[in-house]
Amino acid sequence: MFNFLQPKKSAVRVPADKVMDVYKKYRLLTLIGIIIGYASFYVVRNNFALSTPFLKADLNLSATSIGLLSSYMLISYGLSKGYMSSLADKADPKKFMALGLILCALVNVLMGFSINFTTFTILVVILGTFQGMGVGPCFISMAKWYPKKERGIVGAFWNISHNIGGGIVAPVVTAGFFIVGEDNWQAASYIVPACVALIGVVVVLYCVKGSPVNEGLPDLQHIMPEDDNIDMMEKNQDEVPENMSAWKLFKTYVLPNKNAWFVSFVDTFVYTVRFGMLTWLPIYLLQVKGFTKAEMAVAFLFFEWAAIPSTIFAGVISDKFFKGYRMPPAIISMILIFFCIIGYWKSESLATTTIFAAIVGCLIYIPQFLASVQTMEIVPSYAVGSAVGLRGFMSYVVGASIGTSLFGVAVDHIGWDGGFYILFAAVILCILFCLLTHHGAKQLHKESLERRKEKDTVPVSPSLSH
Repeated sequence: MFNFLQPKKSAVRVPADKVMDVYKKYRLLTLIGIIIGYASFYVVRNNFALSTPFLKADLNLSATSIGLLSSYMLISYGLSKGYMSSLADKADPKKFMALGLILCALVNVLMGFSINFTTFTILVVILGTFQGMGVGPCFISMAKWYPKKERGIVGAFWNISHNIGGGIVAPVVTAGFFIVGEDNWQAASYIVPACVALIGVVVVLYCVKGSPVNEGLPDLQHIMPEDDNIDMMEKNQDEVPENMSAWKLFKTYVLPNKNAWFVSFVDTFVYTVRFGMLTWLPIYLLQVKGFTKAEMAVAFLFFEWAAIPSTIFAGVISDKFFKGYRMPPAIISMILIFFCIIGYWKSESLATTTIFAAIVGCLIYIPQFLASVQTMEIVPSYAVGSAVGLRGFMSYVVGASIGTSLFGVAVDHIGWDGGFYILFAAVILCILFCLLTHHGAKQLHKESLERRKEKDTVPVSPSLSH
């Protein structure tokens, strides 16, 4: 790890009477920073999709070539989420995230001056790689600053950064065309979004804080002593976590951790359904259901934006009603999705097809987001990035590939029914791994209660009682 990326501890300790005030201020600033920061990553990623019609026309590319470019970014991003999130465990989240965003903006500027397919291919792969530097610091920051009892709500608010970033891409690019003119599509599509991303860099550097300890505060375990803390499960380690390499952290706390694999498979099959619907929804509605382009656009909009209120609601009930257990709302959502996919598949009505698509969109982000929150609660806080990396690799490289490539193969050889059979199988497998993840979370909670009970019953030494 480069020295300038490593976390630095504050030389000044916060006075005891100001700890809670400073803690609350810093954690709010950090949440604001990672929301705006991660939304900025979307501005310099999703802008590529908006540029493809111009790219296709100017470079005389086929639809297959455009599809390959999209796949290259998807695969490089999935691979990068794996190792970049692991590296983030050893870095200052603020510096790591800001550097990733700067590099993404720089690649976008280069794309604004590129004129051939080979160059675009290289830049798209590099962009996907640097995009992997965004998500790890977000989860690490939430795990460091927020106790388990609040992570459902906090994670829900962070999760809307996906929708915020995805939603402002089109206005940013449109403003770019207004500024630079219709003929300068590369500057409008890439350079203007890059400038917007640099504003996000400033916000990240100002708002996002290191761990409480690095900011002169006690660690979260001492600020919130009543909270379940998996960090204390690890005993008799030969090496303290701060001295472990990223690979050693992954090998020790993630690779042999069955719960990390269970939650990764939850996300894998969620992504199969999400990308199976998202990628093929426009073609299916136009070719099979007979929608007009305007009607298809409305259904697509509902699919994406319906997730915002449902995600926040799921975060609240997982914290308040289900007492920090994340998988029950996810299981309920996947059961409802199963029946909504049937409705979407079999419906002949424009209105009901749109409604079923919107409900699936409303619900599919719930298990995805809850799997993200669960990831923070099945490994120690100093290994969260590594666990996020495993989940990101599985969800993008495996799950998204099934939902896009395998779905397409099934449609070509069996028909659309074959594609829907894949979605149904993914839903069932997702529910299975949700159940296994829930069982693992209950076991961890039981162990936490036993540790607390042991701690409370340890006799006080006479020499310490005076």
